[in-house]
Amino acid sequence: MPLKREMIDISDPRVAQIGHPAPPWLVNYADLMTELVCFFVILYAMAAALNKNVTQAKKDIEEELKKEPVKVEVKVDKDGMKITLQEQKDNVFFQSGSIDLSPHMKEILAKIAPALNKLAHEDHDIIVEGHTDDVPIRNPQYPSNWELSTARATNVVQYMVHNLKTPPQKMGATGYGQFHPVVPNDSDEHRSMNRRVVFFVKNNPAKFEGKEGHKKPAETALAPPVDESPAAADPSESPDSSASEDNATNPIPEPNN
Repeated sequence: MPLKREMIDISDPRVAQIGHPAPPWLVNYADLMTELVCFFVILYAMAAALNKNVTQAKKDIEEELKKEPVKVEVKVDKDGMKITLQEQKDNVFFQSGSIDLSPHMKEILAKIAPALNKLAHEDHDIIVEGHTDDVPIRNPQYPSNWELSTARATNVVQYMVHNLKTPPQKMGATGYGQFHPVVPNDSDEHRSMNRRVVFFVKNNPAKFEGKEGHKKPAETALAPPVDESPAAADPSESPDSSASEDNATNPIPEPNN
């Protein structure tokens, strides 16, 4: 006579060791672990992006400009630091339709230059952005606000290079005209806010050292060829030595002040 087998209840974990229902608390626990992982990934990314020299420069600039009668906004993110200077009422940076720096703008540049120069010497590129309102400009010198905003940004760069000793090889200028407004151009107050100068300090790019015994590609490309001929060994005997001095690299033109 066959033996009678006892049936195991389907809810018993022995029925299916894999796939049986999890306890309710495990759902919340798994969600918490996922959020913690995301939190630490964000912390890691921010730690890599927020250079301590950049954060210190942010504090220094905010301290220098906190009493200035202009709106100043300093932000640091994964790309670098942005310093936005907005005009306020009569505290203008440029006269209408002109690229000449106002005395007040020169004072502001003198206050932020030490921090920016330090970052430039630490291999940070600095881009000066010019922005205007939407009032059209049409004259032979500046056909549109694009040319005007670019010329203003360039004049800021030239002033910093010539008067504040900022390294020229780390500076750049660009103009956006009226096409990046922060508020609608529907009042005089809003137009003054859109007339602004922005300093974008880029984070340092990653650097990779070459293998031992091999120069890095950048160094190899920039190294001038070596001429070991007798004529090149003694510049005084070269008939073109004076001509080569006259054809040296032209200096940066003086800014229009």
